[in-house]
Amino acid sequence: MLVEATDKETRFKGLPLSPGVAVASVCLFNEKRHMSLPVKDITAQEVRSEGDRFRKALATVRERLTLLYKEVEERVGKAEAEIFTAQKMILEDPALIERVTDHIRSKNFSAEKAVISSLDFFEDQLAKMDHDYLKERASDIGEVKRRLLDALANLSPSFQCQNDFFCQRGKNRIVIAEELTPSLTMELNTDYIKGFVTDKGGVASHAAILARSLRIPAVSGIPGIHDRIFCGTQVLVDGDTGEVIIWPSPKTLAQYPQIERPKDAEVKAVPPIPGLRVYANLNVAKRVQEAVDQNAEGIGLYRTEFEFLIAKKQLSEDEQYERYTQVLKAMKGKPVYFRMLDLGGDKGADFLEFPKEQNPALGFRGSRFLLGHPEVFRTQARALARVSRHGRIHVMYPMVVDLSQYRLLREKFAAETSDLPQGEIRHGLMFEVPSACLDAEDILKEADFGSLGTNDLIQYLFAVDRDNELVSSDHHPDRKAFWTLVRHVAQAARRHRKPLSVCGELASNPVYARKLIALGIRTLSVSPRAITGLRIAIKNKPEAVREKAIRILAVRKKSKSTKKKG
Repeated sequence: MLVEATDKETRFKGLPLSPGVAVASVCLFNEKRHMSLPVKDITAQEVRSEGDRFRKALATVRERLTLLYKEVEERVGKAEAEIFTAQKMILEDPALIERVTDHIRSKNFSAEKAVISSLDFFEDQLAKMDHDYLKERASDIGEVKRRLLDALANLSPSFQCQNDFFCQRGKNRIVIAEELTPSLTMELNTDYIKGFVTDKGGVASHAAILARSLRIPAVSGIPGIHDRIFCGTQVLVDGDTGEVIIWPSPKTLAQYPQIERPKDAEVKAVPPIPGLRVYANLNVAKRVQEAVDQNAEGIGLYRTEFEFLIAKKQLSEDEQYERYTQVLKAMKGKPVYFRMLDLGGDKGADFLEFPKEQNPALGFRGSRFLLGHPEVFRTQARALARVSRHGRIHVMYPMVVDLSQYRLLREKFAAETSDLPQGEIRHGLMFEVPSACLDAEDILKEADFGSLGTNDLIQYLFAVDRDNELVSSDHHPDRKAFWTLVRHVAQAARRHRKPLSVCGELASNPVYARKLIALGIRTLSVSPRAITGLRIAIKNKPEAVREKAIRILAVRKKSKSTKKKG
């Protein structure tokens, strides 16, 4: 029941989920968006079409979970990203799919009714378990249900005042919802959300884990809070004690002299350090300011395919040009490496035609996809060529397997852009397929640069699917063969005086970063949020590694100077 509007201070005590204190006005998450869905029975003639709708919703949610996994892995970490792997496993459970399909086929339920009936059953079963961890997993089933219903109705997470001109959509607000879910935690703009307050949700829930990783204060366990407050109410959230204060008085606010998001206080950019260039990985142009704010020395990996996946369509030449130009201009002369579309495998797209493949990871993806879609290649190449008029750019080809394929890609780029005025364009490749790494000596004679994509390289080198929970623990670089291959590529780059960077997840780990520096690799590209921590770790320990890197640079400069004199 909605309480009467008042500005009197009111206190609630809940369960602290994520530490920190915040005060801001409230945004109410829309919990009623599914109320008007067609939860009904259908005719026999509609059974087939409802089954098709359910299967399409499955594919849509599966694709969204894959994107969320990659975004969380990039922004927060691999462990936190596994939350979405767990949801994907629920989504792909044969028992669940069979139950929903059977309810459509034999009970003549609409797709919505079948999803609600089936997932409510599984959620109730887990909620009754006498085990806290399993009870928390019930919320994951509820989350999958909401995702499927959103996909069936083409809805997205929204706020109660979404259509009103004053709605802030959570920006600089405290979001209040019935339950803290992973989608609520990640699919809103969490860079600006001040805090979360919810009716329910436990400390071990996946969403709580994400909130703690993102350092967003959160409190749960206040029944009916969503229906007892209105948009714009001022609320103080104390994630340390579990206290939530509505309309805090000046006296109360005075007890919290430094109210701010913990990460605002902790993550303070530091300047570059000698002997190491730290670039930023980037998914979308609108996030480039994060790289600038963290003093990134360049963009080492702009994953251009994410612009397409988020837009859910093929972007025109002009649309690509605008996004790419935004990034280049924001970096103000610092290097920007544009990876051409790396689609296929685990990054399918409904708006493009992909063949059905038994093993997509080894199929029509990366550079094979680009060469197989000449119009897609042409549009992106021309957009990039136009961007180069604003400054030097680096074009990076994904999943290259050998020298002949690299040559073909470069020749095709030149042919598709020959009629355009353009500036300086350097061409290189991702070293992420073992065959290309073994061929590094010949490739780097011709390529302008290289970048080691360690995530896929480990996967292909050791035949281990990083998204398969049965073997994902085997996806790690602590093997001699991996470092032997990295050394081989690094030595080839050094001999041919070609820039070599590392842009995989491994680069943000200080332990592995030091090993890379010791091999002579002086450019690492990581998530913007990881830049400061990496610089501090390398700067503070151990000094011997950093000094070795500086000596390597000194030797190169001296050698280059001697060569010029000669």
